[in-house]
Amino acid sequence: MSPRHNRRQHTGPSGPGDEDDEGVMRRASQAVEGDWMVRTLPGNPGTGKTYRCPGCDHEVPASQGHIVAWRLDSDGEDRRHWHTACWRSRGHRLPNIQRGRSAPKY
Repeated sequence: MSPRHNRRQHTGPSGPGDEDDEGVMRRASQAVEGDWMVRTLPGNPGTGKTYRCPGCDHEVPASQGHIVAWRLDSDGEDRRHWHTACWRSRGHRLPNIQRGRSAPKY
């Protein structure tokens, strides 16, 4: 009897996009707030950098795989590092408005 193989055979990148020289996926994304260039980065444990996710306002360590996104009409200087889950759920997130307890809810 031959051994079982439960692993998927990886045949290349899934979904639309182009790989750059470093093997990182790049793709354009359309959203209500505009068109974005989206880059999926694998984790890089060699750097000790951390970034601030604009979706949840928590740190994104460079050692963790994440998304880098910037508007297509910009030069990329305003790129932001997002947690992958935060990027996917950005359209469902309510505005993060801090209000006092006695403030009206409108």
